[in-house]
Amino acid sequence: MRDIISIPLNNEESLIIASDNSGGIGMKKEDYVHVSYETAAYFSFRVAAMECISAGGEPVSVVLHNFCGDDSWSELVNGVQKGLEELSLENVPITGSTESNFDLHQSAIGLVVLGKRHISKRFDKNFSNELSFAIIGRPLVGDEVIKHTGQVVPLSIFQKIAQLEEIMVWPVGSKGILYELNQMFTNKEFTKEMLLTNLDVLKSSGPATCFIIAFNQNQEQPIKKIAAAFYHSIIVK
Repeated sequence: MRDIISIPLNNEESLIIASDNSGGIGMKKEDYVHVSYETAAYFSFRVAAMECISAGGEPVSVVLHNFCGDDSWSELVNGVQKGLEELSLENVPITGSTESNFDLHQSAIGLVVLGKRHISKRFDKNFSNELSFAIIGRPLVGDEVIKHTGQVVPLSIFQKIAQLEEIMVWPVGSKGILYELNQMFTNKEFTKEMLLTNLDVLKSSGPATCFIIAFNQNQEQPIKKIAAAFYHSIIVK
């Protein structure tokens, strides 16, 4: 099951609602991971945007909930705008609110991406032995995301692959690759022993540093060309 809500708007379009939140990540003394608020907002936006796009939506607005203080607002907006630029999305409005009455000891952000999807657009598949699988990017979490930025799949690559015909993309979150594979299909249950790959299928992928792709075998080369070094094959036994 995807982490989105789809609401029909009319006979042609649906509203896609995707969200993410982060806590203890920012510039406060008691935060667990210390990064700029621009970085924190970028990765939070990244998760929600990937969820929206993987469900066939095109982001049209962003809602930001700021619990880091008034002074952090512009940095947070910069982080969202960085993500929008990476997706080549222009004129996407950003709105939101800041908790300014009370000063929290740790940073916290909530973020919602609203998108529109054409109802006729297909973005899911049933499992079959004819499908091939790959992981694009590498699961990283916490300080690893900053230390190994070069292994985080760029949003631009995710977007290009998501736009291919007859494929299924699925962001990997904090519960790992195996968990997400079991969310992708209702007609198949996977175990760790069934998956052959050079990646840890149980490890958290934090702010969606990688994603799963299911595709037809004849699409492998075009996908590899786009993904380049971010491509990791996964064989289902």
